[in-house]
Amino acid sequence: MPRRQGYALLIALVAGTAALAAAVAFAGSLLFSGSGARPQQIAVPDPRSVARTPAAAAHSTGLWAATWTAAPVTGVVDSYNSSALNRRTIRNVVHTSIGGDAARITLSNAFGTRPLVMDRVTVSTRPVTFAGARTVTVAAGGQVVSDPVTVPVAADSDLVVTLRTPTARGPVTVHERSHQTSYVDTAWGTRRTDGWRYLTAVDVHTRTAAGTIAVIGDSLTAGTGSSLDTNSRWPDVLADRLGGRYGVANAGIAGNRILRDGHGGHGVRASARFDRDVLDVAGVKTVVVALGINDVQQSPRETDPQRIADGLRAMTLRAHAQGLRVVGATLMPYEGFATWTPGSDDVRVRVNALIRSGGVFDSVLDFDAAARDPQHPTRLLPAYDSGDHLHLNDAGYRRLGSMVDLPSLVPDRPTSDQL
Repeated sequence: MPRRQGYALLIALVAGTAALAAAVAFAGSLLFSGSGARPQQIAVPDPRSVARTPAAAAHSTGLWAATWTAAPVTGVVDSYNSSALNRRTIRNVVHTSIGGDAARITLSNAFGTRPLVMDRVTVSTRPVTFAGARTVTVAAGGQVVSDPVTVPVAADSDLVVTLRTPTARGPVTVHERSHQTSYVDTAWGTRRTDGWRYLTAVDVHTRTAAGTIAVIGDSLTAGTGSSLDTNSRWPDVLADRLGGRYGVANAGIAGNRILRDGHGGHGVRASARFDRDVLDVAGVKTVVVALGINDVQQSPRETDPQRIADGLRAMTLRAHAQGLRVVGATLMPYEGFATWTPGSDDVRVRVNALIRSGGVFDSVLDFDAAARDPQHPTRLLPAYDSGDHLHLNDAGYRRLGSMVDLPSLVPDRPTSDQL
C-alpha cells in the first residue's frame, strides 16, 4: 500500500494545464451540484460553535465522506508577516484515508479577527470554486465549504491543497504540531511548516467507502512522539487496516481536555468542540473517544473520576442522539512524566474502572492494558515509550491502531437506553 509519499509529489503537482483543469472543475460542479450541496458560509463569534453541515449523497451511487480532517486549534500571529508581502501561498500536505472521484474542502477562519480572503485555491492543481466563484471571503469566526471539484483522490496517499491569500494578515487559524511537513511561499522563498493553515477537512465523493470513523482525542491521538512525515499516528494505522472501506477523521489536539479549555494553544475543551469536530464530519458512522489524561495530569487537575466519566458519557449520549456508535479508550499510564503524582494516578485508575464497568461507551478499547509495563503498570512499556513517559513512539502507536476490533466499529444503530 503506498503509504510513504516523498516530496516529489509536490513537484509533480505544480505542473498541469490550467484550461483543462478549469473545464474539468466546471463539469464537476454540474455533475455534483444536486443533493450534495451544502451551505457555503457559517459565521459565528465563538470558534467552538462553528459547525459543518452533515453531508448528503451526491446521487444514488455514492456518498460524501471525510477522507481527512484536522481540528482548528488556535489563532497565531503569522511569523512570516511583512509589509512587503501582498500574497501568501500555502501548500497544505494531507494524507488521505479513503479515495473518491471528486473532492470538496472546508476552510476555517475560526480564530480570525477579520475576514479572510482566498483568491486562488486548488486541490492537486485543480481549481476550486465557492458558490461558483474563484475568490472567497471567510468571515471572522466562520468557515466555508467549497463546491465539488472533479479530481481523482487516491486512498492512503498524500494530497496537496494550495491556498493563496492576497494579504498576509492574521491571526492565522492553524493546527500546529501536525507531524506532517507543509509549505509556505514567502518573499524569501519556500519555507517548511509543521502546521496546517486554514484547511480543516477534505471530503470525497466515494462509491466504495461506507462512511467515516471520527476520532476525538488529545496528543496521543494527534501523534505526539511519532516520526515526522510517516503517518504513524494510531488513527493512521487504523485507516490502513480498514483498507479504504471507511475513512478516518483525526480530531486529536495536543493538550486537549474534556472539561476545561486548554492553555497555550491546546484548543477549546472537547465537550465544546464535539459537534464541530465529530458529529458534523461528513459521512460519520462511528465515534472513537480517547480523552481524559490531560484532565487528570494538567493543572488545575480534576480530582473526581466520576466527573471525567460523566463528561465522556455525555459525549456518548450526544452521539447516540445522532444514531452513532461510540467506542472509548482507557487512560494509559504516565509515571515518569513531570506532572505524575500517586494521587493523580489513582484518579486515572478509578476513571479506567468506571470505563471498564460499562455505562460510559458502547465498547471499550483498553489502551491502558495494551501499553503499560506488566512489571510496572503505572509506567508505559519501555518498547512503546517515546522517551517522555507519556507519549508513545511509532511502535506504541502501531500497537494501539492494531488492537481496534474492526467488525465492532459499525454494528447496529445504538440507542441511549443501552447505557
